[in-house]
Amino acid sequence: MSQSIADAISFFRLSCGRWRSQRSSHHLLHRRAEAGGSYIQVEELSASDPRLIAVAALHGQDPGGLVGGCRVSWNASMAWDQAGEAHEGVSVFGLIPSDELGRAGLLLRDRGYAETAPVAGRFAMDERDGLLLTTSYETMNSLERFSFAGPNVRLRTSTVEGLSNTASFCVETRVVAGGAEASGAAANIGEPLSPLGW
Repeated sequence: MSQSIADAISFFRLSCGRWRSQRSSHHLLHRRAEAGGSYIQVEELSASDPRLIAVAALHGQDPGGLVGGCRVSWNASMAWDQAGEAHEGVSVFGLIPSDELGRAGLLLRDRGYAETAPVAGRFAMDERDGLLLTTSYETMNSLERFSFAGPNVRLRTSTVEGLSNTASFCVETRVVAGGAEASGAAANIGEPLSPLGW
């Protein structure tokens, strides 16, 4: 994006809305790539929201340090899914900055992605206004980078190291009123736009 993003909470606010994600996941152990897709809904939560206060308490953090957060829900499918296998859920994110600019700090979640237990990670904005999220789970570590290619297109890269070693790339397109994508593209979840899954 041509406009700079001041801090992490601003990045989250720009991410609010409904997104369609096309993903290519590379399973390093199997040396294979898997395509998939999802719909993601991001809703902003104020620092005083009871759900954020509960998440702070869950992690033993002072709710007074919260600057806000969001509620994220998702519904996804992957090419290797078995019959009846579902990838859906809801998670609450709370941000507690550790610097005056609000560009780095703690990211509190009521549940993780790689594991469903509550987890606290770190967030940081890089020099290109990308948002980096690092999370250490009991059996694995994840690193994600989010960036905007435009107001309605978001890019996400992620790596997971541990019991499951994967590297993923996602292109996320904002869904505007009426259910159409901002880019004008239309495709079904799980129907990749290319052999690589995007």
